[in-house]
Amino acid sequence: MSEQNQPLANQHYSPQIPPAFQSSDEIDLRELFKALWDGKLIIIMTTLVFAIGAVVFALNAQEWWSSKAKITQPQAQDIAAYQQQVKQYQPVFDIYQDDGTVLVSDELEILIDTKVLFKRFIDAFNSSNNKRNFLDTSEEFKAFKELLEGQDDTDAMRILYAAWFEKITVNQDGQGSGNPYDIALQSTTKKSSYTLLNEYIELIKRQAHQDALNNLQAIVDGKRNELVQQKRILESQAVNKLLVEAERAKYAMDIAKAAGVTQPIQTNSSNELFGIDLGTKALEAKVKALESMKNLSVVEPRLQQINAKLEMLDKLEIDRSIQFQTFRFLENVEQPITRDKPKRALIAVLGTLLGGMLGVAIVLIRFVFRREND
Repeated sequence: MSEQNQPLANQHYSPQIPPAFQSSDEIDLRELFKALWDGKLIIIMTTLVFAIGAVVFALNAQEWWSSKAKITQPQAQDIAAYQQQVKQYQPVFDIYQDDGTVLVSDELEILIDTKVLFKRFIDAFNSSNNKRNFLDTSEEFKAFKELLEGQDDTDAMRILYAAWFEKITVNQDGQGSGNPYDIALQSTTKKSSYTLLNEYIELIKRQAHQDALNNLQAIVDGKRNELVQQKRILESQAVNKLLVEAERAKYAMDIAKAAGVTQPIQTNSSNELFGIDLGTKALEAKVKALESMKNLSVVEPRLQQINAKLEMLDKLEIDRSIQFQTFRFLENVEQPITRDKPKRALIAVLGTLLGGMLGVAIVLIRFVFRREND
């Protein structure tokens, strides 16, 4: 009977844990807020110090401004003068056939392709060598460079150049091949960024101008050399042909003299190696004519076309004073309205928040240590 009542008694027994054994790590929210209120002076002072420091930093930090422009491929009117310079050489590259037809060459077309010209401008704008040459002439960049000239550190100088290279940018607006490009230059003042971007655009414009004319000159010079070589080959062939014909005429004349043929006669074959049907007098005149012939075009008519093209090349000249540009502005360069950095308001807000959080952290740490000591 007692064994049956024992489990029942155990089921109704619920031991109580004394308060002394409860966790001492629980923090009352009222105590926490009271600690924060008691440490409000620390929080306020820390917040003020960081806020003032952030404002001072923001006011004294180096300013950076970016001037921008939007450009795209040139239109026909933008390269009209250059196109005229190129097309004046078109007859030299065309092939004139014996039946009067003309095979128009497309060798010059790449020179006036607006896509190619614009891409070359973009490549030149983005060239590190061009950026370096331009920066070396900039008084503003020289001021930064002088700060490092007293130090024998080539790595620091390379880092400086690399940092400034990134301040001259060109980016396509979208993914399409015909989309415009945004170009920008960042500097320490809005006026200098505007001036430097205009100067850099002008530098690349002049370079693209000279490159286009130099490419035309290179192709023309190559064509001239090609024609000169063709002329030499044809002249050599013509001279050899004259020599062969003169030798044949001499042999035929000797044979005619031996045969007693002095006057032209009619023969049954016209395919003889040494034809004597002309007679000695005519053959003698033929030899003299062949030996005295100076105009090789009589023997090789193709020399006439080559000589005409070379004469045309001698008269034509590339005008390097023409004005054209290999890009077109969609948005002209304008002075920036807002600076890129520093973001003073953001710096001040973040500094204030950081100071407030640090002040709260200090108060809470002090509260925890004091509570553990108690």
